[in-house]
Amino acid sequence: MAAPELPVMEQFYTIQGEGYNTGRAAYFIRLGGCDVGCVWCDVKESWPLDAHPRQALSSLVHAVTQHPGRNVVITGGEPLMHDLGPLTAALHEAGCQNWIETSGAYPLSGSWDWICVSPKKFKAPLPSVLAAAHELKIIVFNKSDFAWAEQHAALVGPNCRLYLQPEWSKSADMMPLIVEYVKSHPQWQVSLQTHKFLDIP
Repeated sequence: MAAPELPVMEQFYTIQGEGYNTGRAAYFIRLGGCDVGCVWCDVKESWPLDAHPRQALSSLVHAVTQHPGRNVVITGGEPLMHDLGPLTAALHEAGCQNWIETSGAYPLSGSWDWICVSPKKFKAPLPSVLAAAHELKIIVFNKSDFAWAEQHAALVGPNCRLYLQPEWSKSADMMPLIVEYVKSHPQWQVSLQTHKFLDIP
């Protein structure tokens, strides 16, 4: 049987820009394929499943381990459209920490050290994925998103970190509302896309 392969849109070593692990060195593997279809997605080119070259797991692990950091972020697209068990096992064997960024719309596969769920309105997250989340990151696009955030916060575990992050193009309008909301609801934290401010990938 052929070794497993995954469609990879891009991969790069950078600094995690948002959420709980902001500021930490991380190797990003962005997998192709997504049918969640967010209107404000900033990587729509990741959506087609067959538009990206397929890579063997061994080559992905080799690329990761060329850098001193051992945190690996698997993102997309929607990474859970793929069976991530073999990749995460290979990365763990190489001494890496596995982090995932997912909408939660597909069943969880793989072995994870950090699970960030960022639910989208176009395809609801599965309760089982929300229950496993270490981090819930809600993108705030308009005022109604605060109530939507609370609906999802009620479905995660008691130790899950809760983040509100302004959608980049709406940041000027939403940031003052987020600040006031977090001051009134201190179980939430503010997340920013710091990589955009710092102009790093």
